[in-house]
Amino acid sequence: MHRTASKTPLIDRTQIRELIPHADAMCLLEGVTAWDERIIHCVTTTHRDPANPLRRQDRLPAVMAFEYGGQAAAIHGGLRARAAGWTATPGYLAALRDARCFVTDLDQITEPLEVIAELLLGDRADCIYAISVSAAGRPVAEARLSILPQPVSGAAL
Repeated sequence: MHRTASKTPLIDRTQIRELIPHADAMCLLEGVTAWDERIIHCVTTTHRDPANPLRRQDRLPAVMAFEYGGQAAAIHGGLRARAAGWTATPGYLAALRDARCFVTDLDQITEPLEVIAELLLGDRADCIYAISVSAAGRPVAEARLSILPQPVSGAAL
């Protein structure tokens, strides 16, 4: 696994923005601290930002943790593609399974979020990830995500 010896991310937010289509404030993850072909570890404090684009009615519901997990999976796919010498195929979240939230609101958590995405099955854009979000070792949310490639414009379904 690619690791750092300190809390300094291996990959920062600027590099993350090169890997995923999420722009500006929608790029929720701030760093990758470790990754390999199977798993990625990310960190962020964007859940505490009052300008977080996922906030609704002055709060950030825990269900938004699944977007953080989806972005970790997207970053992982981009890193895997780059390491293999190909370009990642854009994908979309097709299914969310076994989703569990252990808190009510993300913005009430004072510690950084730790987001892990583990590739369970698949390659390129057809894949299933197990994601977990925690803070200071306490679980926040977990689920399985199914990701499919975005349909080619004009292609028959």
